[in-house]
Amino acid sequence: MTERKVAVVTAAAGAGIGAAITRRLAADGFDVVVTDAHERRCKELADELSAEHDRPFLSIPLDVTDAAAIEACMAAVVADRGRLDVLVNNAGWSKIEPVAEMSLETWQRCIDVDLTGTFLGMRYALPQMIAQQSGAVVNISSIAAYETSTEHGAAYSAAKAGVLALTRVAAAENGRHGVRVNAITPGLIYNDFLRKIYPEEFFDGYAESRSLVGRIGQPEDIASLVSFLVSDQAGYITGEVYGVSGGVHPHG
Repeated sequence: MTERKVAVVTAAAGAGIGAAITRRLAADGFDVVVTDAHERRCKELADELSAEHDRPFLSIPLDVTDAAAIEACMAAVVADRGRLDVLVNNAGWSKIEPVAEMSLETWQRCIDVDLTGTFLGMRYALPQMIAQQSGAVVNISSIAAYETSTEHGAAYSAAKAGVLALTRVAAAENGRHGVRVNAITPGLIYNDFLRKIYPEEFFDGYAESRSLVGRIGQPEDIASLVSFLVSDQAGYITGEVYGVSGGVHPHG
């Protein structure tokens, strides 16, 4: 059991947004549960945080497309820590194929990870938050949900647009239970994995020609907003979507 607030972050142990969020929430004083499909990295980050903050951090390997695994994960968190206060649905996957050529496997994998994975996280975290009459969820979407562009791929764009609708309905359903649900739509937030998805020319001149602040986004830019949205300072904010794109795709 813990007196600290408990946060679960999905896809938490890579080199990008998830790890930055995990480190920031740990620094904020949260008891962060590190979940990731990559078991070794998951444990390594939990061990790193335990050493850095001189308190134990739990790691749970997790495939967000596996409903039974997510249910078991949330149950294990509550059994071990006694509460669940924050969920950050960060897991994502993309493969760019034109609609006229897209394989069913690409479509289904993207929907399963990006949209259904977000639903499953909330499905099995919300009952505990409702029981506590408190909690905060942040769903990581993308500016792909808005853009008329071939850059992201139709499956990813459709899934991330679905995340926004899911966020708003979940916020409407759960506000009376003291649970807030918001979403963030990052623009280009750099990590090395993106090099596997986008061609080199995608990155050329991006900071100079597209970003209004003259740089590419960093994972810490998203972590800072998550830190605010799950804090008591954001107690009157729910059902909202916040863009973090350096002005590339502002929306209201």
